[in-house]
Amino acid sequence: MSMVNLTEEQGMVRKIAREFSENEIKPVASENDKNHKFPKDIVDKLSELGFMGMVVPEEYGGSGFDYLSYIIAIEEISRACASTGAIMSVNNSLVCDPIYTFGNEEQKRAYLADLTTGKKLGCFMLSEPEAGSDPASMNTRAVKKGKNYVLNGAKCWITNGAEADLAVVFASTDATKRNKGVSAFIVEMKSTGVTIGKLEDKLGIKATSTAQVYFEDCKIPATNMLGEEGDGFKIAMHTLDGGRIGIAAQAVGIAQAAIEDSVRYAKERKAFGRAISNFQGLQFMIADMATRIEASRLLTWQAAVMKDSGGKYSKNSAMAKLYASETAMWVTTKAIQIHGGFGYTTDYSVERYFRDAKITEIYEGTSEIQRNVIARETLKEIQ
Repeated sequence: MSMVNLTEEQGMVRKIAREFSENEIKPVASENDKNHKFPKDIVDKLSELGFMGMVVPEEYGGSGFDYLSYIIAIEEISRACASTGAIMSVNNSLVCDPIYTFGNEEQKRAYLADLTTGKKLGCFMLSEPEAGSDPASMNTRAVKKGKNYVLNGAKCWITNGAEADLAVVFASTDATKRNKGVSAFIVEMKSTGVTIGKLEDKLGIKATSTAQVYFEDCKIPATNMLGEEGDGFKIAMHTLDGGRIGIAAQAVGIAQAAIEDSVRYAKERKAFGRAISNFQGLQFMIADMATRIEASRLLTWQAAVMKDSGGKYSKNSAMAKLYASETAMWVTTKAIQIHGGFGYTTDYSVERYFRDAKITEIYEGTSEIQRNVIARETLKEIQ
């Protein structure tokens, strides 16, 4: 584990998250994965611990932690179950954060306490069938009619979609302006005109729901707009910058679980009369796994500290997500190799880690999008 000095509070968060993960999450993670079961009881307990609204100030019902504490918690939760880490990350990074950052006082008072205390669960609706990495091309429309906006369209890949009570939804209010014509809204999922569509049967994070959602003449009070009309793209990009650090932490947690299981297995498994951990070829694999994980963790923590400091961190969050997600995929592949044939069976958790790792290279910006961000920012910096 990293030897970077943590504050007493950050150390406490890590300890609580680790103990909760070991005692409450890890024992049921494989079964929830196999049964595609949303872990509502665990999410409720995470709310009681204050983990569903970690960086929201106490005056709005949150825990008031810094971003690094939140990232540490995501890593520890994801180490036990990446699905649970994803649920927690969405509620914190993609729902609470934009409402706190861009919401007015009335919106903060109306929604944040319910989201942080577990009364409500949130989801984030940006992607569409024809607008994933290119949100400016979205087809969902919001048309102003009196004191309401009328929403029509379809969203896809919505984590928590089947269970959420509240959504941050992005829609075009002026298609001719592309990016500058996108606006953001807070939408109650029980609103007339909201329909949950197909639930995706996914490769990994199977204990989460990933839903299609349809809007048909759904009336949203104009007072539920986040920011001003046309602010949606800016809100989405700011939100994803922070959310990517959460996904990086999720990836680090998955990779950490994989190396821990691999080392334990290598010490127990015997071949040619001795434990396979004695073979240099395998030791080199472990060495590379450990080094990449530590580099990923430090990139992720650095991005979190930069977000806490209030400075620019887009490049750092992109670097953290890119490197940590590709590390998680690489490490889990090696973990299966170390386990041999057993690693290819569901009797061992490494196959679940492998399946869960892949999504971290895709959602909240693909690896290709991260490389675009990193290159763009680097080209600006170097004259």
